[in-house]
Amino acid sequence: MSRGSIVTVGSFDGVHLGHRAVLEEIARRGREAGLRSVLVTFDPHPLEVVNPPAAPPLLTVGVERFEVLAQTALDEVRLLRFDRRIAALAPEEFVREILLGRCAMRALVIGHDHGFGRGRSGDAETLRRLGAMHGFEVDVVAPVDRGRQRVSSSLIRRAVAGGDLATARLLLGRPYSVSGIVGRGAQRGRSIGVPTINLVPPSARKLLPPDGVYAVMVETPGGRFGGMLNQGTRPTFGETTRTLEAHLFGFGGDLYDRAVRIDWIARLRDVRRFASAEELKAQLAHDRASAEAALASAHEPPDASGVRHHE
Repeated sequence: MSRGSIVTVGSFDGVHLGHRAVLEEIARRGREAGLRSVLVTFDPHPLEVVNPPAAPPLLTVGVERFEVLAQTALDEVRLLRFDRRIAALAPEEFVREILLGRCAMRALVIGHDHGFGRGRSGDAETLRRLGAMHGFEVDVVAPVDRGRQRVSSSLIRRAVAGGDLATARLLLGRPYSVSGIVGRGAQRGRSIGVPTINLVPPSARKLLPPDGVYAVMVETPGGRFGGMLNQGTRPTFGETTRTLEAHLFGFGGDLYDRAVRIDWIARLRDVRRFASAEELKAQLAHDRASAEAALASAHEPPDASGVRHHE
């Protein structure tokens, strides 16, 4: 493979279907041209540095974004620590220092709404002018629609925040999820015959759907299991701390201190207080039946037939 790379750059929060279109394009072109396909991405989100009050909650935090990126055909992901110095770079400085200097960029592929450099002052036309000066190609990937909706991180955030998991899944191309480590809880579930795993609370930057009881799929080191998740407080036991507590169907092992991923599949009901542990146990039996039905109806991946790439 010759020296040089084909690059895309951005936050890529969520790694949704629009992001995947860009990543697939640079991977394809990289293979054809004998160039490395490279994503330059940022941590923290640029708005957390330049305008913290406007910084959105994140769809992917910590390792989550890289778990999804690992499933792509990219050759390399370069994580750039976004700070005041990087934020202050003019578009040409960013191109020269980061993209040309660090990545040996020969071609750049960007999304249709890409902005970069100090105050997002650079756009596609800026990049084409810089490309003519410095000898690299610039291509813009058209937006992606899913049904009648333009795929974007902001639209997915609105869907998740409103509990619209179906739309979030449609635009992501996969269920919305959270990754984390299993911690030690009070083992109250075990005491009523419904053992659970307790996820260590995720970053406060992670966007969660509204609290409630959900049907979930849980990826563990021992395999993938259906289950039901209590997200929120445990009012029956007088506990006001918000938790993510899941019961896995057909699992009887120990996951303490192990990494898992929980996929939200369907909302079953609100969190509520029960008069006794026995009443709660009876409700959990109903919840399990509802969760199993929801999981059975959601086992197929989202239909890709509605994806439209604009020319």
